[in-house]
Amino acid sequence: MICREDMLSKEQIAKRIAIELKDGYYVNLGIGIPTLVANYIPEGVEVVLQSENGLLGMGPFPFEGEEDADLINAGKQTITTVPGSVFFDSAMSFGMIRAGKVDLTVLGAMEVNDRGDIANWKIPGKMVKGMGGAMDLVASAKNIIVAMQHVNKAGESKLLKECTLPITGIGCVKKVVTELGVFDINENGFELIEIAPGVSVEEVKSKTEGRLTISSSLITMEV
Repeated sequence: MICREDMLSKEQIAKRIAIELKDGYYVNLGIGIPTLVANYIPEGVEVVLQSENGLLGMGPFPFEGEEDADLINAGKQTITTVPGSVFFDSAMSFGMIRAGKVDLTVLGAMEVNDRGDIANWKIPGKMVKGMGGAMDLVASAKNIIVAMQHVNKAGESKLLKECTLPITGIGCVKKVVTELGVFDINENGFELIEIAPGVSVEEVKSKTEGRLTISSSLITMEV
């Protein structure tokens, strides 16, 4: 069993996902690990980060002491803006999302199954304010990548045959990045295409409940 210290940190997961950003993309970052992607946009790549609470042109997180309490993302974290940023109401923001103007959405998740279904908004028995913009995003985004831990606090797989929590979207997730590796989702289920340094294929198999195949061109993730 590999120790936690050898696995990818949340920041490294975000850095790997940032590689997926392409020049000119409009990108929405969900709550949790996805928000960290803003700190790792590759040099020379120009993207526009959109937040569903009404901001186009979000920058990286502010340094300590430089926070502006009036500038927040959808998760109520303080953020920065970039030159040319635009503020607008949530109706316009969701109009942009529903019109398919977002090229890539990065979301956190509690569960993903091997057909690309995602559950990320409600745990039965726990009070939540609502589903937020997740259902609009999964229904309208051109590409969805999930950033999450591979197992839950009980050590149970979060990459499943069937989601057990309320579904946010059906067949919408294209790629999952966890502390163990990078997985494409296709007709064969989860396909391991990159593996984290120091992690064995056997461990990935033992912690993945859903259908899993190993790419013939499997590589080690650059972190």
